[in-house]
Amino acid sequence: MADLTQVAPTPSPAAQRVEEQLNVEELKKLFAIPIKADDEDQVKVREDAILAVAKKLSDEKNTDELKHLIQSTRPFLCLLGKAKAGKLVRTLIDFTLGIDEDASVKIQVEVCKECIEWARSQKRVFLRQTLEARLIRLYNDIGKFTEAQALANTLIKELKKIDDKDVLVEVQIEESKGLYCLGNLSKSKTALVGAKTTANAMFMNNKMQAELDLQSGVLHASEDRDFRTAYSYFYEAFENADMAEDKVLSVRGLKYMCLAKIMLNDPDSIDKILSGKQALKYRGTELQAMRELGLAFKSRILKAFLQAFEKYQKELKEDRVIKIHFSALSETMIEKELCRLFEPYSVVELKYISDKIGLPQVRVEKKIAMMLLDKIFYGCLDQSDGVLYVYNTPGKEEGYKNAVDIIHSLSDSVNATYLLAHKLRLMETKIKAPPKAPEPKKKRRRQRRARSASNKSSSSNVSSRST
Repeated sequence: MADLTQVAPTPSPAAQRVEEQLNVEELKKLFAIPIKADDEDQVKVREDAILAVAKKLSDEKNTDELKHLIQSTRPFLCLLGKAKAGKLVRTLIDFTLGIDEDASVKIQVEVCKECIEWARSQKRVFLRQTLEARLIRLYNDIGKFTEAQALANTLIKELKKIDDKDVLVEVQIEESKGLYCLGNLSKSKTALVGAKTTANAMFMNNKMQAELDLQSGVLHASEDRDFRTAYSYFYEAFENADMAEDKVLSVRGLKYMCLAKIMLNDPDSIDKILSGKQALKYRGTELQAMRELGLAFKSRILKAFLQAFEKYQKELKEDRVIKIHFSALSETMIEKELCRLFEPYSVVELKYISDKIGLPQVRVEKKIAMMLLDKIFYGCLDQSDGVLYVYNTPGKEEGYKNAVDIIHSLSDSVNATYLLAHKLRLMETKIKAPPKAPEPKKKRRRQRRARSASNKSSSSNVSSRST
């Protein structure tokens, strides 16, 4: 698929000349000539020839020949070291998965599985795990989410044991995507949290960070309906994808930024987003589809909205994220169309509205009743006569609010006055209190005698005990 491609090594000028002369059959004949593993020049020539032919076949979208090319290179791969052979196989797989055609999907899956089995037979663990991660992504792209989950669960357990964080983050993000498409949002969020936890312990390249931010935004938009937070995640994803020079991810980030603005009932911002300095270099039908969708929302015409979905079916209806929000978008658009139709009137027939909007009268009645309950507009629905009375939106009553504010202020001032009066009363009582009269002399003498008598008795008791 288009979004699976990575930057493949550019063939050397010599290899580009070979590209015009060789095909797969001639390449097989070249492989039939034995060479030594330590002959670096011959190894380099054959490696460049493989890349050149693979690029040519990928540009021609010839998946069958690419499959035969990968099969024919396996004897040559055994001469290479594990790292170099793994890099060559991954590049060939990228060329194969870069062919974006529905007819090629079956062959792409077969090629991935064959390469995984070959890596398993050659005991190349790292290569096998990398290819399995790419197969999981391919399964998600073609809609085989159950197969993707089964493979991801096994691979994640294996990757955690060997602590391979790079591949682990990639697989956890794909697991979250698959669970989201299956409708299990809670598990999808758990998988994404696991990916973020793993990412915190490693350096993330811009492309992988963009994938992480994009999935975070998708989950915020779907689970929490928090489109403001989702927009900020989509913006971060777009910036990271732009720095990574990944066109597919950048366009997707811009697309979902426009979607968030539409869901926030702010279609005017779409032109600002798409005319920004960074966004100007990205063109295509996907962004044009979002622009027309925003114009339909702004005009509040349901027909224009449905026409945009029909015109850009691949870009809108086949996008799983937009498809999940399609029902909410449709309901919002119906509300906008209804408001546009009865805004000029104070009394309007329901039949007239249903004829104009092109929906059954029963559906229109139910929708208007819900809008009245949600206080989207003010009016009265008379089902017996089949008419709708539209009232002006009542203004805010500032008088009641001001009266309540005055009452609160008076209450505070009364409380403060009461506390001040209480303090003054306390001070007055202290001032007016009479001074203590001195004790009579006789009374003081009696107290001194009593104390001295008690002291003598205690001393006599102590002496008797000592004897």
